[in-house]
Amino acid sequence: MPRLLFFCGHAGTGKTTLAKQLIAPLMARTGESFCLLDKDTLYGGYSAAVMRALTGDPNDRDSPTYLQNLREPEYAGLMATARENLALGVNVIVVGPLSREIRAHLLTDRAWLGVEGDVTVRVVWVHLDEAEARRRITARANPNDAWKLAHWGDYRTRLFMPDPADYPELTLFDNTGATPAQVDALLADLLGSN
Repeated sequence: MPRLLFFCGHAGTGKTTLAKQLIAPLMARTGESFCLLDKDTLYGGYSAAVMRALTGDPNDRDSPTYLQNLREPEYAGLMATARENLALGVNVIVVGPLSREIRAHLLTDRAWLGVEGDVTVRVVWVHLDEAEARRRITARANPNDAWKLAHWGDYRTRLFMPDPADYPELTLFDNTGATPAQVDALLADLLGSN
């Protein structure tokens, strides 16, 4: 039974780092292979080239031009790649914000995902305090974050924290100062063993 695991959340929450931290323990505990699909790794260079051509700014990932022209194709390609791996029996970890999809409850909608009933789907929403997220975004100095930092007041209006009562399909993970015990509990949750 293939597994499709999502690590979602806003910029700076550590979703990629957390997914990478868990991939070896997941493989060790299951004896199965996992493929890591990070949206920024898959589409970063491509999107930079397109945005350079469209706006002159290869680091733009927040403007209306990006959101209207590249966001959806990036996610469509990400999910198509995930489905191909799942069809081959390879477990998949998908990393990306996916905030619109979370709000619409799409990540557990098998018709939207295009996956069969034998695929185990788990969705982790990685979050932390806004001030800590901003500190981490500043510290990582990624040019793709320039707009966020320059327009934090506008950017923060897109931030949201899912209410567990409204989003029971999510595993909420506070990554502010996650302890090894909390990471182990998350691993157990992803494996369905808690």
